[in-house]
Amino acid sequence: MTLPVHAVLPDLLAALGTGSCAVLVAPPGAGKTTAVAPALLGEAWCTGQILLLSPRRLAARAAAERMAEMAGEPVGRTIGYATRMDARHSAATRILVLTEGIFRNRIQADPELAGISAVLFDEVHERSLDSDFGLALALDAQAALRPDLRLVAMSATLDGGRFSALMGGAPVIESEGRIFPLELRHVGRRAEARIEDEMAAVIRRALGEDEGGLLAFLPGVAEIERTAERLTGLPDTVILHRLHGTLDPAEQRAAIAPARAGTRKLVLATAIAETSLTLDGVRIVVDSGLARRPRYDRAAGVTRLVTERVSQAAATQRAGRAARQGPGTAWRLWEAGATAGLPPYDPPEILEADLSALVLDCAIWGEADPARLNWLDPPPAAAVAEARTRLAALEAVDGEGRPTAHGRRIAALPLPPRLAHMLLVAADAPLAAEVAVLLSERGLGGADTDLEQRLRRWRGERGRRAEAARGLARRWLGLTGRAGARGTGEGLGACVALAFPDRVARRRDASGEDWLTAGGRGLRLDPASSLAREDWLAVAETSGSAGGARILSAAPIDLPTIERLFAARIVQHRALQFDRATGTVVATRERRLGALRLSGGPDDAPDRAAIATALVAGVREHGLGLLPWDESARALQARAAFARAHGADVADLSDAGLLADLDQWLPALVEGRRRLDAIPAGALHEALVDRLGWPGRQALDRIAPTHLRSPAGSAHPIDYAADGGPAVELRPQALFGLSRHPMVADGRVALVLRLTSPAGRPIQTTRDLPGFWAGSWAAVAREMRGRYPRHPWPDDPANADPTLRTKPRS
Repeated sequence: MTLPVHAVLPDLLAALGTGSCAVLVAPPGAGKTTAVAPALLGEAWCTGQILLLSPRRLAARAAAERMAEMAGEPVGRTIGYATRMDARHSAATRILVLTEGIFRNRIQADPELAGISAVLFDEVHERSLDSDFGLALALDAQAALRPDLRLVAMSATLDGGRFSALMGGAPVIESEGRIFPLELRHVGRRAEARIEDEMAAVIRRALGEDEGGLLAFLPGVAEIERTAERLTGLPDTVILHRLHGTLDPAEQRAAIAPARAGTRKLVLATAIAETSLTLDGVRIVVDSGLARRPRYDRAAGVTRLVTERVSQAAATQRAGRAARQGPGTAWRLWEAGATAGLPPYDPPEILEADLSALVLDCAIWGEADPARLNWLDPPPAAAVAEARTRLAALEAVDGEGRPTAHGRRIAALPLPPRLAHMLLVAADAPLAAEVAVLLSERGLGGADTDLEQRLRRWRGERGRRAEAARGLARRWLGLTGRAGARGTGEGLGACVALAFPDRVARRRDASGEDWLTAGGRGLRLDPASSLAREDWLAVAETSGSAGGARILSAAPIDLPTIERLFAARIVQHRALQFDRATGTVVATRERRLGALRLSGGPDDAPDRAAIATALVAGVREHGLGLLPWDESARALQARAAFARAHGADVADLSDAGLLADLDQWLPALVEGRRRLDAIPAGALHEALVDRLGWPGRQALDRIAPTHLRSPAGSAHPIDYAADGGPAVELRPQALFGLSRHPMVADGRVALVLRLTSPAGRPIQTTRDLPGFWAGSWAAVAREMRGRYPRHPWPDDPANADPTLRTKPRS
């Protein structure tokens, strides 16, 4: 069969005959996946094996089967394949189709790629992390070890120029492709309606208006199942198939194979059918315009599946499925004008993925800085730094970023670093291998949140996919050399916790809906789940972000197991909390795993310095009013404020000033105490006096003396906080003989004299004592003589003798 790409194969062969790299741009349906590799076998330089990299297991197997069929051979002879769950190849295999992840492991194990003549990178425009990394390693190996190695980047979109530059100016060969008429019908959809309802309606309409098989693109397995439920009652001639990565290979083959005579094929598929596959007989595409893709949440440290709009490139790929073998029609569930608003391309995975495996692989490759490899888009520095931190926690790299022996063992396993670490250190290695498969292969054992139930269900399944998964677990276990490592009965939860120590979680409410992880992240669980009754969980998968993140899969775990697994990470934490109501520091001791409190109680021997610090912090937060102030301390504050206001160079004893220098004077007062009210009487006043220092006290006593010394020899306290200025209260007899008004602030401020009767009742307030003697004193004296005849009330007090005694005693 002649394919469009055959027209440019001579150019490609010529480019590879004189150079080591080439870029082939060929639209979907041109035949690049199945035609290029066989064409290279006859070249003089091609004495070894050709590796054809495929982005998906389904596409890899289908490509190998199609090429073998075209060659008239069974799969596994000249043409074979190798995927994680399945492999068919032999010593005679010359073309091996393998997934990008398997190639990454292979080149790490053998950087020279001994026996390999060419590596073909198919669908490089998808920009998967494994594809970008595999190409970077292959270019590095070619430059340093294998200049004879041929590398071909094959793309379905016109971005060949970037790949050409990356590959040292490699020639770009373009194929026109097979062009069949394609009609686009934009039917839109109601925003309030469920996608499966809208899809089912459009599918029924398209089956009625157009001829041929129909391929419908939905975002995920759940939407596929709900759409299938709504398509009951279709004609018997319409055979419905599902197509996604969790199906058994037999079901996937049935979806790809041509329809039986007299029937039409209806395939409900995820994005797995966008590229690399040709579905025979399909003339109609119904596109939801949605895709579910993994997006790494760096803040939470988890990869979550996000449903989002497809890119323009993906929409074009999907529509093209209808016109691969003849004229077709693509129905789109969005308005025509909305296409321009779609993102042009899907973002490269390297910009959004967890880079832990990449950083570890680079370290083992000998490149501590991944950015120094050849990339179309270099890995973000922040993502690389975060990956190094995670790898250090797994003891996979040392402080310099070099791989440890444990890290090399992790990298040797075809698993993400977390799962590989679990498989290597779990006490029950066979169980850990099963858990690794359960968490790697979506849909095994159902979709229950409880991983223990899923594991039991999977163990009871007898389908081909379940058997293949069990075989995969045995292979992984064999790679570790720990097949006999049966453990202590810690169970599935212990395995999950070893892989995801930051996701050990504790229930926070009675319903089991709210959980807190060791990493400090809040999670939510359906209260109807059987796991909601547990106190502790080891969480494997989550969905969503921030406070709305949901637990998708987890297993129960108990506190003793957590303490055994993470003894080295559990820290003794002493906590001090200031109680504002009592002015007391409450000391507690607790054991913590990250953000989780494992146990705790009162701390009978708290650190004295820490308590003092907590008391000072409590005063700083809640104010100086918590301290045991007495009249002398407050009076000293008022004197200092008056003195500063009148030019004295004294310390600022105001509340604001004291708070600003709290650490300079309060620690000595609270040292050895647990309560603020335990500060001794007068200690606060003494601390403020000490703040003044000797020169300050001298200046304060001069500008703002504590007392007024009367002519009678008595001392009367001056109130510097009084309204109207400094004031003193005394009887007028103590001031007899005084012809000048008493002053403070070096004679600049007149005291407010509050004169009282012998019974202490106010009789006069004055700032002008001589004026009082000469004025209103006469009237005051007449009145007072009648009330207090035993006390002197002279007519000329300015020249009278001061006294504090009554007349008879005089």
